[in-house]
Amino acid sequence: MGTRRPVSFKSGKWTLKGYLHEPAGAPPFACLVMCHGFSGTMDRLQDHAAAFSEAGFAVLTFDYRNFGESGGKPRQVISIERQLNDIAAAIAFVRAQSNIDSGKVVLWGSSLGGGHVVVAAARDKRVAAVISQVPFNGFPKKVEGMTAGRRRQIVGAMLKDWLRGKLGLSPVYMAAVGHKGEFAVMASDDAAAAVEAMSGGGATTWQNKVAPRILLEMVFYKPGNFAPFVSAPLLVCMAEGDKETPPETVRELAEKAPRGELRRYPIRHFEIYREDIRDMVLRDQIAFLKTHLFVAG
Repeated sequence: MGTRRPVSFKSGKWTLKGYLHEPAGAPPFACLVMCHGFSGTMDRLQDHAAAFSEAGFAVLTFDYRNFGESGGKPRQVISIERQLNDIAAAIAFVRAQSNIDSGKVVLWGSSLGGGHVVVAAARDKRVAAVISQVPFNGFPKKVEGMTAGRRRQIVGAMLKDWLRGKLGLSPVYMAAVGHKGEFAVMASDDAAAAVEAMSGGGATTWQNKVAPRILLEMVFYKPGNFAPFVSAPLLVCMAEGDKETPPETVRELAEKAPRGELRRYPIRHFEIYREDIRDMVLRDQIAFLKTHLFVAG
């Protein structure tokens, strides 16, 4: 039976907290670095990590700076480049572990994290494989169900928070997820499923609030531009009914990557975290890794 132990490592001046899941068997182990999505925390990923560990992989789950158990201020503030730095620090941490095969480090990301892992793998050619599920790859041209008035309201909150950040003032927060029509970054009919997906349905460090300044960065963030430079095998898991990361943007990642593979699922964005669907997707992801990394188990 595998084990799980708390770990910490530095990213810049901040200490990041995580858990290293170590499988049964003889090391060195291939290792996944798991990168959660928009405003997410690592407690949502523990079941995913356990499944990979049972399949023979070591797994690092961690919180980005400013979120969950990790250090960093102000809280609940996302920076794309700083999160990419945190991922690089996580990769360096696992490569330094004596029981990890430094040549078999895998990046796994979901939603915004699914975009991050494509960029991180393009920058780090030693990454052995990449799994990107329901990845962010730029905002769609039209956000379904959002009125012009609500769009102006969100843009206003984004600019106000961005300006406060430039002036060194405290953030002005808004909800990360909400019901359709509510004032939230992601407002959809799947709000209940979204909260369940983000919180895990139990004790969690996740908070339903985020500094909306990140939306200005995300307007210009296009991980697909980095996909041609990912030399590792890349598995992209696409939800065909996704309104948050639409299929036309997700498909581009697999098509542009030299070794990209696309798996389609007849689900919506947040359903990929639902237990039965999660387990089905995990089976496909584990099979992909065993094909490319030759891991027994």
